[in-house]
Amino acid sequence: MSVRTEAAPHVDEWVWLRRAVLVLVRPREVLEGLRDDSDPAARARSEAVLALVLLGGIGSVLWTPVAQGLMDVDGAHAEDGVDVALWAFLGGALNGVGAYFVGGFVLYALARVVGGITYRQARHLLAFAAAPIALSLFVLWPVRLAVYGEALFRSGGSDRGLGNAAFVAVGLAFAVWSLVLLGVGARILLRR
Repeated sequence: MSVRTEAAPHVDEWVWLRRAVLVLVRPREVLEGLRDDSDPAARARSEAVLALVLLGGIGSVLWTPVAQGLMDVDGAHAEDGVDVALWAFLGGALNGVGAYFVGGFVLYALARVVGGITYRQARHLLAFAAAPIALSLFVLWPVRLAVYGEALFRSGGSDRGLGNAAFVAVGLAFAVWSLVLLGVGARILLRR
């Protein structure tokens, strides 16, 4: 009997890892699961939340002005792609964790005005809403790197033309998609 009770949380963790991807195509179904704020349910979501926070953070720091000048000769921040990857991972992790806690608190405070969700629900909603930004890391960034290479991380590089504007527009579409997910999730959680 103890094997069965130990296996159930593991299965739930895999379900939530699948839902971290599924939120992109069936958001209502996934975000309704955030209504269960019990400790076991939150524990089952924890790995999916962590993955989304880290990947969303990495995806977002790559758009910052710091990233655009990371390999500048005069800045001497990064010498090669390994340095850029390390910076993106560490900076993205810090950015994602900061957004998770601070943004989660802001969302929690705003939600308290019109209804009420818990701080944990606000943080988890924010993490799942970051799924499109995490997806952009795997869909958009490989294409940008293939087209522009290291120029993405140099000020005034060859990535500043009309083609880059298209990439920026697609990146903004991912950000808007995240905001839409955030709105849908807030509406679901506030409607009891």
